[in-house]
Amino acid sequence: MATILIVDDSAMVRDMVSGQLRQQGMDVIEAQDGAEAIEKMKGTTPDLVVTDVVMPRMNGYELCRWIKNNAATKDVPVIMCSTKSEEFDKYWGMKQGADAYLTKPYHPPELLKTIKQLLSQVKG
Repeated sequence: MATILIVDDSAMVRDMVSGQLRQQGMDVIEAQDGAEAIEKMKGTTPDLVVTDVVMPRMNGYELCRWIKNNAATKDVPVIMCSTKSEEFDKYWGMKQGADAYLTKPYHPPELLKTIKQLLSQVKG
């Protein structure tokens, strides 16, 4: 069973995404910003991270860089989900090491498909 870390400063978004993933049989860990996500990752390494970009304390770009530059987490896939939908935002997210970039509002099936695709690449 996959463990997914959801990082978003919106409790509503975290609840919505967590609910969808739990229905698919996944374990979910939640954090409200990048700094809290790093604290939670010190105790357990998730199979995949879904992060917002714009958050207090530590944004999604910084979190993604931390994950990809840390030996223990560098292979963990990162999906960025953001309202920042310009081509440059997507380009910058991928440049930080993101494995996928979805714009909000996104369609739940699209997020699930992306998560399953990335998890199969890691396990494959």
